[in-house]
Amino acid sequence: MMAEAIDIHSDEMIEAGRVLFAGACDFVMGAAREEQLPPTDLAEIAFAGRSNVGKSSLINALTGRKALARTSNTPGRTREVNFFDLGDKLMIADLPGYGYARASKTSINNWTDLIERYLKGRRPLRRVCLLIDARHGLKDSDRVAMKLMDASAVVYQIVLTKSDKIKDTPRARLIAGIQTELAKHTAAHPDICATSAVKGTGIPELRAELAALALEEKFG
Repeated sequence: MMAEAIDIHSDEMIEAGRVLFAGACDFVMGAAREEQLPPTDLAEIAFAGRSNVGKSSLINALTGRKALARTSNTPGRTREVNFFDLGDKLMIADLPGYGYARASKTSINNWTDLIERYLKGRRPLRRVCLLIDARHGLKDSDRVAMKLMDASAVVYQIVLTKSDKIKDTPRARLIAGIQTELAKHTAAHPDICATSAVKGTGIPELRAELAALALEEKFG
């Protein structure tokens, strides 16, 4: 079974995603350096985005937990790649946020170096969910991340966070604009998932997307 042959929006896959993310999800470790990255045979999905974009809130919403991933109102607080084992079926990596201007130049360089090494050398990595705040759209720092993933040949998918904060028409216009821009990027997944960690919008569909990747690893 290949992920491409799976209807992501089918009731079967929505249920598969629900079951997968309702299972055990355990913190494995935090890695601040490349040599600390844990070995794994599982398919791995990473979550990346600007500081305070809502990565931890989204991971908590996906897994149905309130504090699996730590949330903070202080941008730039997460400085490690945090790994979670989802039922021995999928590895989740929560990457440090980028684009926080008040962080020291040394810290920014260290984070950037770690993320670059992670993207280029992480063989189990199947997809990066690149989170974009729906209220602000793509920023220059997001485009830098996109170019980095293009160069690393890492497939990434845009996931809009806080999509409940804007109305339907502006949201549709935002998605159309991002899709046009994505056409210029070789590693970009064409589908955009609009989510809200608060209202649950798009969460079942994103779970189904990630469950499909776990199935691809198992049966591909």
